[in-house]
Amino acid sequence: MSRIDSSRYRAPRRVSLLPVLLGLVAAAASVALTVAPASAHGFESTVYVDASATASGQIRTDVYLEYDLLVVSAAENQNDPGLFDDGMALFETGDEAIAMNDHADTVLDYVEERLLVASAGAACVPTPVGDITVDLRDDVPYALLVLDFACAAGSGEELSYELTSSLFPDAEDYVTDTKTIVTYELDGQSGSAALDSSHTTFSTGQAWHERFVEFFLLGAEHLAAGPDHLLFLLALIVGSRRLRDVVLAATTFTVAHSLTFVIAALNLIAVPDSIVEPIIALSIAVVAAWPLWINRRRSRLSGTVRAAPAGPWALGRAEWVRLAVVFGFGLVHGLGFAGALGIDEAWSWTLLWSLLVFNVGIEAVQLLIIAVVFPLLIVMRRRSPRLGTWITVLVSAAVAAFGLVWFAERLIALA
Repeated sequence: MSRIDSSRYRAPRRVSLLPVLLGLVAAAASVALTVAPASAHGFESTVYVDASATASGQIRTDVYLEYDLLVVSAAENQNDPGLFDDGMALFETGDEAIAMNDHADTVLDYVEERLLVASAGAACVPTPVGDITVDLRDDVPYALLVLDFACAAGSGEELSYELTSSLFPDAEDYVTDTKTIVTYELDGQSGSAALDSSHTTFSTGQAWHERFVEFFLLGAEHLAAGPDHLLFLLALIVGSRRLRDVVLAATTFTVAHSLTFVIAALNLIAVPDSIVEPIIALSIAVVAAWPLWINRRRSRLSGTVRAAPAGPWALGRAEWVRLAVVFGFGLVHGLGFAGALGIDEAWSWTLLWSLLVFNVGIEAVQLLIIAVVFPLLIVMRRRSPRLGTWITVLVSAAVAAFGLVWFAERLIALA
């Protein structure tokens, strides 16, 4: 019988994984705390611009801007403190349109300096049409300004139009970024475009691949900047023990949210944000709490021998239930994605492809996060099963807590 020379034996080097554990928990917390808890996507704004040609050859633009941000930014940048005072006071009474029209010159000057239309290299001249109105859009008060842009006709060349938007953020830094969703029907061309602070201009003559790149980046940024969707994805990852589990969960989530995203973005169904947002918050809490319930159930049944499902991809009852829950909540997340995009446009193949590319951008970020986080969890669980259990419990508990807080705040906001 051989003997081990203890003088030559070297114990395997132990690497402390505690810093990694703490880092994961801190990451979950920091993602949620980067924004006000009641807001899903940070202090961002969405501007909607619908552009079409009039019978007289002008370009009519319906411009929708968030009322409170418009009041604050226009009052400060146009040096009209009276707009701020009146706007906030009348906001409490529901008479926002009165404030807009009493200070129409200030509001129009602010918008006309930041929303530009050009044709054949020449700037088009805006003229306001009618009064400014205020109505709810996505459960948020929006001011509607209608502007007609008179453009010089091109000389024997196919006309194309450029639209530039630098509406929000301004120097006062109330808004971190703005997405301007443009829908247009001009000179036989129709489609959509997505602008932000790094891409402020689009042309109706731009190539199809340029437009799709815009929507791909918009989708990627939406998931990356949306802590509610990120925490839901983190809950899926942490609650998966094997590659099979995370693949099935992510695929189920993708199929579900893609289905409702396209249907809602094409205006085939409409569900108010007041219903969608609380359910999204609840979904985070439920999916995050799932592994806590599973671990408790396993502990209670630890002495019971149960037959494992046959085959590597066979699923037990608990796994089928989990996928059903993920699918159901994925349908609601798809409505949230569509609400954030906010396109109000008639059906077209261009619109459908734009929506699909937006969704591909979402999936690209989702796959990247899974590819980075899940292998790290697998390594830690194999090196130290006990530490892996603690990671699951602590991260799941933290994410579930944030989901419950958001759920409660969004319900209170409805009261």
